Amino acid sequence: MLLDYAERMWHGEAGMDGLLADGSLWGVAHELTDEVAVVAGFSNVIAFRTDAGLLLFDTGVEFAAAAAHQAVRRWSEAPLRYAIYSHGHVDHVGGMAPFDAEPGPAPVVIAHEAVPRRFDRYLRTAGYNELINRRQFGVPDLRWPREYRYPDRTFRDECTVELGGLTFALRHARGETDDHLWCHVPELDMVLPGDLFIWNAPNCGNPQKSQRYPAEWAAALRTMAEVGASRLVPSHGPPVIGAERVREALTSTAEYLESLLDQTLALMNRGARLDEILHAVTVPAHLAKKPYLRPAYDEPEFIVHNIWRLYGGWWDGDPASLHPAPADREAAVLAELSSGPQALAARATRALAENEPRVAARLAELAVRAAPSDEDVRAAHRAVFTALADAATSTMARGIYRAAISSS
Repeated sequence: MLLDYAERMWHGEAGMDGLLADGSLWGVAHELTDEVAVVAGFSNVIAFRTDAGLLLFDTGVEFAAAAAHQAVRRWSEAPLRYAIYSHGHVDHVGGMAPFDAEPGPAPVVIAHEAVPRRFDRYLRTAGYNELINRRQFGVPDLRWPREYRYPDRTFRDECTVELGGLTFALRHARGETDDHLWCHVPELDMVLPGDLFIWNAPNCGNPQKSQRYPAEWAAALRTMAEVGASRLVPSHGPPVIGAERVREALTSTAEYLESLLDQTLALMNRGARLDEILHAVTVPAHLAKKPYLRPAYDEPEFIVHNIWRLYGGWWDGDPASLHPAPADREAAVLAELSSGPQALAARATRALAENEPRVAARLAELAVRAAPSDEDVRAAHRAVFTALADAATSTMARGIYRAAISSS
């Protein structure tokens, strides 16, 4: 069933949104071979069965831990020997508790050496992460974890795990995170990319999250492609089956990142400001039409922001933004110049009608900062950001715009 959905996704007949909405595919161990099953969910748990026991690649999110555990156990009762974290994001490391509670020797968790540092950082920023993830996913009661299952073994560059005749060759690659790894299982002709391939445009520019690494990410994708595997099993979305498709998926995603990186750096080297770059860089047409590179989670414009931050720092090149005035004071002055906040709100409404949503958003935000208790201004603000949320293609933008609506 999962592979049938994968076929539809490859041809652009379905997307990740439909997969996530179809609960019938969740919490089930979809068997790919006698040795491998994928427990589909918000993030996948990939289980390997051998005569010497089980190995999990990623363990899923905490709220689905019990369901994932039950799905694995319906598929195999063999003891869990190893679990590998592809990286330290909470939707990949939250499923160990039910397995740790089983009788017998404790499973060994393996990860890159930067994962414990990530967990330490998450503990220090739990409140912030709770706020931004509530906003990103539109879940007001989302709880950010305060406890983590730290790895038992870590490595820096490469690591090999052998279990029951299967070899799991792990390689570190900075990409979505600094602690990411990918895995090659040669006996099964399989590559596990973690989140380096997600059936969407790469999550390389999230506006509310820490730094991403496009150059190393693209290089890792090309190295994976050189393996020549016929099975690509990501941690989000269904498998890609067939050597030609696997190579295309990996190299096209690499080219996507390389193009945005090259265009951005070329403009930076010519002295362009961030504002100019954001409106000049585009995704090549042949890549934009790929069903697995849709900007449904992240967006290319956000990736450009990330590239600027990585190579150029936080200042956007506008001298007025180096020491900005308090936003509320700036809004009050501009409202005064334009005959009041109501005039700003009216002009925002007009800009929206004239298909200038970015202008509308800026003016509406200024208006509500200048007159936060004016109901007409707040209504205009809600109308503008409702329209932006409805038109947004990415989870990132939609979540931020909807949060703006609720605040007004």
